[in-house]
Amino acid sequence: MTLASRSAATHEVANQPPPLSPYDAADDAALLEGLRREGAGWAEADVRRLGALAGGEEAQDWSEQANRHPPELRTHDRYGNRVDEVDFHPSWHSLMRVAVAEGGAGSAWAEARPGAHVARVATSLVWGHTEAGHGCPVSMTYAVVPALRHQPDLAAVYEPLLTSRVYDPGLRVPTTKRGLLAGMGMTEKQGGSDVRTNTTTATPTAEPGVFTLRGHKWFTSAPMCDVFLVLAQAPGGLSCFLVPRVLPDGSRNTFRIQRLKDKLGNRSNASSEPEFDETVAWLVGAEGRGVKTIIEMVNFTRLDCVAGTAAIMRKALVEAGHHTRHRAVFGAKLIDQPLMRNVLADLAVESEAATALSLRLAGAADRAVRGDEPERAFRRIATAVGKYWVTKRGPAFTAEALECLGGNGYVEESPMPRLYREAPLLSIWEGSGNVNALDVLRALGREPAAAEALFAELAAASGADARLDAAITRLGKELSDPTAIEMRARRVVELMALALQGSLLVRHSPAAVADAFCASRLGGDWGSTFGTLPASADVGAIIARALP
Repeated sequence: MTLASRSAATHEVANQPPPLSPYDAADDAALLEGLRREGAGWAEADVRRLGALAGGEEAQDWSEQANRHPPELRTHDRYGNRVDEVDFHPSWHSLMRVAVAEGGAGSAWAEARPGAHVARVATSLVWGHTEAGHGCPVSMTYAVVPALRHQPDLAAVYEPLLTSRVYDPGLRVPTTKRGLLAGMGMTEKQGGSDVRTNTTTATPTAEPGVFTLRGHKWFTSAPMCDVFLVLAQAPGGLSCFLVPRVLPDGSRNTFRIQRLKDKLGNRSNASSEPEFDETVAWLVGAEGRGVKTIIEMVNFTRLDCVAGTAAIMRKALVEAGHHTRHRAVFGAKLIDQPLMRNVLADLAVESEAATALSLRLAGAADRAVRGDEPERAFRRIATAVGKYWVTKRGPAFTAEALECLGGNGYVEESPMPRLYREAPLLSIWEGSGNVNALDVLRALGREPAAAEALFAELAAASGADARLDAAITRLGKELSDPTAIEMRARRVVELMALALQGSLLVRHSPAAVADAFCASRLGGDWGSTFGTLPASADVGAIIARALP
């Protein structure tokens, strides 16, 4: 035996799982059942087709490459002219092209048939198995449409392009393009979530509705979008403005990108600090009503935070299931080890609860935009509840799934570190935990119909599970006591979320899933980590349902 062959013999690979791809990202019973239940069964064939693409080798390679080659800021061209361009890896553009073409951006607003917004969220849940960073401009483009409708003359110009299924990158006059992307600029370094302290100023020009902005934004993602909704202080108070990167005459609007943020995750997406200086902007909505106008956008991006977290959970669970099916320890496959089965089943229950809630919120949004007032009230409170709870669960969930892979999950060749870094973003973006918990209290105080809609939803499962009934009773008592309610806000909103998820699972999921959820999350028979379901849980049925 030669020295080379002897050396090679020590590197024979055994007991390692094969590559996961290709796999079907739409092979998810909770997703497909929710799609049909919420009125978008007509989209199932497209969702399944996209699932095969998302789990394919090409799309998974795009994901890795877009993450490994982050965007680069180019402030000037070779001649010294200020250009403020951001260059992306080709894989980013490939991901964007599919996301827009498949309806992930604004096209739901142009779709007449009921369920369009549900179909879009289902698309996001499936395409979310790729690199999450590109979901930011896709989500903002979707969410900008209802806010822009506060200014019908501007909506008439831009909405047909924002709802296009054509990805048309590059800075050009917006009306000459086949499709547009939108972003938003709210936060400033001195205020963060307290946007009413913004110092960016808006000065009226001689042309009605046209202002010039001066100031600096602290966190504006996707700076290569075509248009942005921006908050600034006008003479009449904090107002919302539309800022195009390129003006109608073809000249560049002043949008100086000071730097790109060096972020924990979301690396494929550029997040920037733009400076405005005599930047031309068009008023959207009434002057002094900027928060009310732009909150229309925030309500929909919060929905995408819930769905985005559910997609990360599902992808992490699929990775953990694949690894444990093929890895043997102590004489048996990992997936056959009793304690690992408890962990996987617990993760599966959490994933299904997040998916079911995401699609229920999407259904409420779809029906609300079509004039259903009870659903509008439910959406108002339940989206904030879901945003708080599901995004809080994301980081812990992803960490547990990563641990299922052991050291193999901790190296950058695995997708798990990328998922782990991405998960905390969704609990921060569009309002951190405190902001959303307090927003729930605000909705309860200002909109009695919201509380009525929430309890009507919970009552739909009345009598089906004693632990759920007891949790709903506890929630009623918590809300009837105003003592230190802000101090208790997180506890109250967590109970709301668990009761809401429990109600959905009891009504729509198999008994094994619903019973495990209620026993652990509502009945108190649960530890402080995943993998502590009671011995009575039917982990076999849960795992068989969850893993493709």
